[in-house]
Amino acid sequence: MQRLNPSASTGAQPGSGRTTGSGRTTGKSGNPAKRNAPRTSGVAAGRPATAGDWVSGARLRTLPLAIAPVALGTGAAIVASEPGAYHWVRALLALMVALSLQIGVNYANDYSDGIRGTDANRIGPARLTGGGAARPSAVLTVALAFFALAALAGLTLVVLTGQWWLLLVGAAAIVAAWFYTGGRRPYGYFGLGELFVFVFFGLVATLGTTFVQVGTVNTESWLSGVGIGLIACAVLMVNNLRDREPDRVSGKRTLAVLIGDTASRVVFCVFLLVPFLIAGFFGLFYPLAWFTYFVLFLAVPAGLIVVTATTSKELVLALKLTSLASLAYGVLLALAFAL
Repeated sequence: MQRLNPSASTGAQPGSGRTTGSGRTTGKSGNPAKRNAPRTSGVAAGRPATAGDWVSGARLRTLPLAIAPVALGTGAAIVASEPGAYHWVRALLALMVALSLQIGVNYANDYSDGIRGTDANRIGPARLTGGGAARPSAVLTVALAFFALAALAGLTLVVLTGQWWLLLVGAAAIVAAWFYTGGRRPYGYFGLGELFVFVFFGLVATLGTTFVQVGTVNTESWLSGVGIGLIACAVLMVNNLRDREPDRVSGKRTLAVLIGDTASRVVFCVFLLVPFLIAGFFGLFYPLAWFTYFVLFLAVPAGLIVVTATTSKELVLALKLTSLASLAYGVLLALAFAL
């Protein structure tokens, strides 16, 4: 299929070492902040980041990926609770953990990709660090602040539940959020992004939300966690498909880079549509679960766009539709459990 960015530069990024024939850079290693930090002081002619730039840096379109698993976990908790028993305080704390982690990882990615020079050929919206709108240290501080907020909400949940081993789960989630693109060997640069997204924004978020409310997990939380985890993988896949060529040039080996254009489009559709088989299974026990199929009005167009897209603008639209589909899937299936 046609490449999305056939005119992307294949040269080395400034300060990234020598360039191989494939366009990948080799040579220097260690802390990328010391060799690739942006030299510009603003997006245009030294303009500092505005409030809108910082809000954009939070990548609000990804927040449904945090809300949906908490909704599903809460619906599953209601199934496991005594009639009329609700745990809204714990549900809200779980939501705070998920949202803070999502925003934190977005800023952390902005920082890490920016100082590596990965965003130099970025197709999507300009980043705070890579675009030079904000100092890397400022972006890092904001990322750490959101990680701290997630840790505080998580600690509160641990105290309320008395399940101190959950501290290890929370620590693992923060470590996974940082090392997606941070550190010397970020796993997001080796095709493992979708796996970790599935685990933490699917299974861990959904099962954890159920567990902190009722002290157990059930089939509803397990299977719905699988479903929403796959949709989260679809969001990441279409994002990486959009950036596949510049990522390849920068040496960022996402799954989309590793398996190629056509296979990435097929895998995206699998990620996006398999969850509806899970919804159909739940429809056998929860009649309202069939309403989840209305989400196909978002998912099917997203799939068709990804299969036929030749421009990054089309893939951005598919990304938005897929993100909305994740929220709608999570909320509708959660309501089916709860009602």
